Amino acid sequence: MAVNGVVSGKSLIVSFGEMLIDFVPTVSGVSLAQATGFVKAPGGAPANVAIAVARLGGKASFVGKLGDDEFGRMLADILKQNGVSDDGILFDQGARTALAFVTLRADGEREFMFYRNPSADMLLKPEELNLDLIRSAKVFHYGSISLIVEPCRSAHLKAMEVAKEAGALLSYDPNLRLPLWPSADEARKQILSIWDKADIVKVSDVELEFLTGSDKVDDETAMKLWRHNFTLLLVTLGEKGSRFYTKKFHGAVDAFHVNTVDTTGAGDSFVGALLCKIVDEPSILEDESKLREVLRFANACGAITTTKKGAIPALPTEVDALALINGA
Repeated sequence: MAVNGVVSGKSLIVSFGEMLIDFVPTVSGVSLAQATGFVKAPGGAPANVAIAVARLGGKASFVGKLGDDEFGRMLADILKQNGVSDDGILFDQGARTALAFVTLRADGEREFMFYRNPSADMLLKPEELNLDLIRSAKVFHYGSISLIVEPCRSAHLKAMEVAKEAGALLSYDPNLRLPLWPSADEARKQILSIWDKADIVKVSDVELEFLTGSDKVDDETAMKLWRHNFTLLLVTLGEKGSRFYTKKFHGAVDAFHVNTVDTTGAGDSFVGALLCKIVDEPSILEDESKLREVLRFANACGAITTTKKGAIPALPTEVDALALINGA
């Protein structure tokens, strides 16, 4: 049942961090300087995860700060239209909503140019947090961009602490964006500074190499990132699927092969699907066959997200994911 567009009767997943607008060139394979036009695409990994959860029928809320401007109001409306609770959203009158110009170069690599100097999301203060909302989360999900500068860093640490004390599962996807950090060393140091606090951690193959300094993506390298208090460590491998590690077992789950157009948001879709499935049944994390089934579902959601441009329009419903699984 939905109340004010938000599903009731299910446990809450709260996603903390940034929401911004990506400006994407109307033509692929050109640099930002060569692009003749751009389209607006709402983005920001934590917001994508919240919408991914809601689209799959889960109960999601987003905590973060937007500019009190047309773009900020637009993003808040997009969250509401997609069934995400806006109880944790704040507006800053002195700073703009963050913008990113993103382009897919001819070699397939993404180029980012960010406008955040400072943007509203960076100015969230600990005392502005909706602590009641955070305490009501069964799962609290976050990234690392909110660790880059104060006061948002302190707000992030406070929110994590409050969620943990209230008994939430903590879910961490670092979502590395090197251009936003002062240096690669600082990024590695700060991303790992909260590593031990999480219960569930998801990294991409690129992030695994970056954080370990290894050029191998194998079990031995992944285990360098394992901590004794983790419930689940995930490594996503794009078209090669994903690997999972728990205290008692580990393994790999194959990817679904689809016609990829844009990989933006695929990891967020994967995370949202996983969290949606475990929030009311955390025992899945201790059952290898059930976990494999859930990760197959998450892989399907990630794959579907790559078949359209932009993250949010491409996020699947449960029906979409099951159709891909059953058709495979």
